Amino acid sequence: MVEFAFTLPFLAGFALYAMELTNFALVNMRVNQIALSLADNASRVGTDATLTTQQLREVDMNDVLQAARYQGRGIRLTTFGRIIVSSVENVQQTYDTAPVQRIHWQRCIGMRSGTGYNSRYSTTTTAGTDATVGNAGTTVASGVGDPGALISAPAGSGLMFVEVNYEYQPLVTAYFLGTRQIRFMSSYIIRDNRDFSRIYNPNPAATRSTCNVFAA
Repeated sequence: MVEFAFTLPFLAGFALYAMELTNFALVNMRVNQIALSLADNASRVGTDATLTTQQLREVDMNDVLQAARYQGRGIRLTTFGRIIVSSVENVQQTYDTAPVQRIHWQRCIGMRSGTGYNSRYSTTTTAGTDATVGNAGTTVASGVGDPGALISAPAGSGLMFVEVNYEYQPLVTAYFLGTRQIRFMSSYIIRDNRDFSRIYNPNPAATRSTCNVFAA
């Protein structure tokens, strides 16, 4: 009984640490899968405008962001994190003299802000809302992503680039792992022949999930 009393705190501590480490690994995998799923969904949605092009609408982006919110509900992803979707395009707009690679627009969801949670790349909240040079977005000639692993949009097309940042919430206690931030990025090439002139918002207009709004 004396030996058991001496060893129990060590055994219990080791078991709790193992549980915390396992949960951390599972949450990492979950956030990664949400980032992949969101980029995939955003690359597919839209409504057929003609026989050759497909329009992406604000309501479509709201739907895919809500899907990510529901997927992350168990870890309260949008309460303790931030999701940013960027439309990276390499096309020639009507006001361009040659193709330009740019972040044409961004949409966001999540309550966290500040260093480590905001996008590494940003553009105005009105970017992409119409087909004018004033809302053309932000040029990213070298691409997006981590240094040494930059991603560029294909010529004449685009990709959906997703950043997910989340503050890990301990299962047992923060004593074991401290404060950890989980960050994943994902991108998918646009699947259809998308109309890149703007992100549409026909009547009845949907509320835009612009990146100046911080909500769960």
